[in-house]
Amino acid sequence: MPSNLTKYALVPLAALSLSACGINSVPTAEEEAKAKWADVESTYQRRADLIPNLVETVKSFAAQEQDTLTAVVEARAKASSIQVSAGDLQDSGKIQEFAAAQGALSSSLGRLLATVEAYPDLKSNQNFLALQSQLEGTENRISVARRDYNEAVRGYNTTIRTFPDIIGAKIIHGAEPMEPFTATTEGAEEAPEVKF
Repeated sequence: MPSNLTKYALVPLAALSLSACGINSVPTAEEEAKAKWADVESTYQRRADLIPNLVETVKSFAAQEQDTLTAVVEARAKASSIQVSAGDLQDSGKIQEFAAAQGALSSSLGRLLATVEAYPDLKSNQNFLALQSQLEGTENRISVARRDYNEAVRGYNTTIRTFPDIIGAKIIHGAEPMEPFTATTEGAEEAPEVKF
């Protein structure tokens, strides 16, 4: 009889030890990071979808600014052509390439919006104001999505490196750290200089 009692006591102990070694926490943290990456991609796609409308609106008012418009269209095309799947989240090169393309697009949009300042009629155009507002909101969403993704990556990377989850992470899941999203736009760490 004592041996059966011992067997029954070992079952909860085994379940507790397995639950504490990353069997569930590692894939949960990984899926959270992948979902947050999908949010980052979704916000960048939203911006890419808005750009053709903005460009067409600006074109109708500022045909002579063709170079700026062309730069925005080309940057959008390049940013849209670089895709990072959830499987690429451990590849720092792919993440940096994606970030660089998105940074170039942000830079081109900044030049376009600065050009618009020279056109009072365009600034008062309702379509332009609505698109500008949408882009500003999208830029804020991008910032939030990148922050949320980086937090999910931090959580995942912490999970796979701490005891007892490291046991399941290495032995069962073969987990590798994910790359956080970092700013790649040159001079992004410095505040822009405003001159009037």
